[in-house]
Amino acid sequence: MKLNFVLIILFTITQTACNQTSKPMKYNQLTPEEQAVILNKATERPYTGEYVDNKTEGTYVCKQCNAALYLSNDKFDSHCGWPSFDDEIKGAVKRITDADGRRTEIVCSNCGGHLGHVFTGEGFTTKNTRHCVNSISMKFIPNKNKMEKAYFASGCFWGTEYHFMKAKGVVETTVGYMGGKTENPTYKEVCTGQSGHIETTEIEYDPAVTTFEELLKLYYETHNFEQVGGQGPDIGEQYQSVVFFVNEEQKLMTEKYIQILKDKGFKPATQLRKAPEFWAAEDYHQEYYDHKNGTPYCHIYRKIF
Repeated sequence: MKLNFVLIILFTITQTACNQTSKPMKYNQLTPEEQAVILNKATERPYTGEYVDNKTEGTYVCKQCNAALYLSNDKFDSHCGWPSFDDEIKGAVKRITDADGRRTEIVCSNCGGHLGHVFTGEGFTTKNTRHCVNSISMKFIPNKNKMEKAYFASGCFWGTEYHFMKAKGVVETTVGYMGGKTENPTYKEVCTGQSGHIETTEIEYDPAVTTFEELLKLYYETHNFEQVGGQGPDIGEQYQSVVFFVNEEQKLMTEKYIQILKDKGFKPATQLRKAPEFWAAEDYHQEYYDHKNGTPYCHIYRKIF
C-alpha cells in the first residue's frame, strides 16, 4: 500500500513538470546581414568588421541575446582580419567540431548564435588560443565610467540617430525628449507641439576614440540647420535645431562652429541651450531605421567642414 502511494506521488510530480511549458526566450531582432552570419554561419570579409581595431576597455556581448562573451583584456591583434581573443568568459562559448572535422566552430552558449572559429597552437599569446570572431556577431559595451554624453536635436529623431549610431566612437544612442516642463512625456504629447519638448538624440561616446567636436561636425553635416521651426516637412517647435550642452566646453565649441558656419555664408538657426533632464522615448522609436531597414527622408549627409 505504501509503495503504491509513493508511485502515485511520483507520477503526479512527473505529469505536472511535463505539463509546464517554458516561455520562449526573446531575442534581439537581427538585420539580414546579421542573420547571414549568426544564424546561417556566413563569415564577414576580413578587415571590414567594426571591432577589428577596437582597443576600448569593455565587454563584448552576443548580438542576438546580449549574453556576455569576451572581455577586452583578452583581445589581441593577430593581424588575421577579425577580432581575436585568447580566452572567453567562463561558460559563455560552446565549441562544436565542423562537419568536415577540420575546424572547431564557436557559438554563444546561451542562444547558439554563430560567432566564428577557435584555433590553438599558433603561439600568438601565452594561452596559445585564438577565438576568431565575426564583429557582426557581437555588440561592444564599453566601461561606463569613461564615457561622455552629447545631446543633439535636428528634426525627427529617427534621422538624427541614424547617422550618429554609425559614427566612429559612438557606443550608444537613445532617442527621446528634452526642453519641456512635462515629466516623462509621451510621443503623442510631444507631437501636439504644446509640451515644450524637442525630439532629441542622446549620444554616448568614447572620448578616447572621438571628440565632441567631431560629433558636432556630423550634426551640422546631416541636417538643414538654417531652417527655423522644423526640419524638412516636419514642422513644429519639437523639430527645431538645438544643441543641449552639458558643460562649458561643449557650449564654447558649439559657439565656435556657429561662427564658422556664419563665416562660410550660412545662417544657422540652431539654438544653444543648457541640457535639462532627458526623457527616453518609447521603445518602438529606438534605432527605428535599422529595424525598418530604411533611410532618413530629410537627414542627408553633405560635406561642409
